[in-house]
Amino acid sequence: MKDIAVIGYGGQGAWHCDRIFTSDVCNLKGTYDIRDIRNKAAAEKGINVYASNEAIFADPTVDAVVIATPNDSHEELVIAALKAGKNVICEKPVEMSVASLDRMIAAANESGKLFTVHQNRRWDVDFLAVKQLAESGEIGKVFSIESRVHGSRGIPSDWRCEKAYGGGMIFDWGVHLIDQMLQIYKQKIIRLNCICSHITNKEVDDGFKLDLFFEDGATARVELGTYNFIAMPRFYVQAENGSAIISDWKHKCHVAKLTKWVEKDVTPVQNAAGITKTMAPRDSLTLDEYDLEIPNSDAHDFYRNFCLAMDGKAQQIVTHAEVRRVMQVIEAAFLSDEKKQMIEVNI
Repeated sequence: MKDIAVIGYGGQGAWHCDRIFTSDVCNLKGTYDIRDIRNKAAAEKGINVYASNEAIFADPTVDAVVIATPNDSHEELVIAALKAGKNVICEKPVEMSVASLDRMIAAANESGKLFTVHQNRRWDVDFLAVKQLAESGEIGKVFSIESRVHGSRGIPSDWRCEKAYGGGMIFDWGVHLIDQMLQIYKQKIIRLNCICSHITNKEVDDGFKLDLFFEDGATARVELGTYNFIAMPRFYVQAENGSAIISDWKHKCHVAKLTKWVEKDVTPVQNAAGITKTMAPRDSLTLDEYDLEIPNSDAHDFYRNFCLAMDGKAQQIVTHAEVRRVMQVIEAAFLSDEKKQMIEVNI
């Protein structure tokens, strides 16, 4: 069992504390937050509250530290923890630039300690269903994936509304959705285009549409909206021999698999004010439709892997190279939005 402390007892820090407290691989040593009200809330739940971040770093019984503070503070805290000889889990986004991440990676390499990022949505069952479908080749090579999360409540009214703290939806949800997409598509990104929205907030993006173009011709749309009162499907997939859709994260992946391309006689159908053969629906003679079972998933496998990796018994699941690639896409997305044009990349 590894002893872990959490810096930051906001929403995500409290989430970590709850899960570490009931973990089968680690113990919760305690937490610290710069806000007294948060420390009181932790103490009321029976959690040990440290006097400061430095007190956590100085505790020789702490094996690892979780950094769950606003985005702009990650670099300073991660490097301080690594220099103190602690292994580190950093909340996402790891920071606000590739240069900042590179300094953190350098500190990890110098310290010899484990440093990783909490990309917990790799365990989302909707994403896992699409990833498994793509990797299986069940409907042939996938050439287009659309990934969307739509809500209708704007940005949470806290530091996520402010640019200085790394607010906005690209840094909030986008980092997850981009990471998921790059777990499916491993090939090089050669172009991208991003359009951010500012419906409820002029300082940071409250939504975005990001199009990725890959070297082999495949494409991806990553979209996040916070002013959508009717949500579009969570995932839509096109492949050489079929399509798939997930309407909502908790629903099964519905697959339409092509069994035969040619039909001898297609009967025209009435469509609006005319008839069409082109858009005539297929039937069971050429198309097989079915639902995939929801994959098994346990998000606590992140912690299990981290504890094994600390002892050199496993490779860390979320690698530095993967995190860096996501940050490269994010930087390029902001640049594309700023220039209001598609940009050439090599990511």
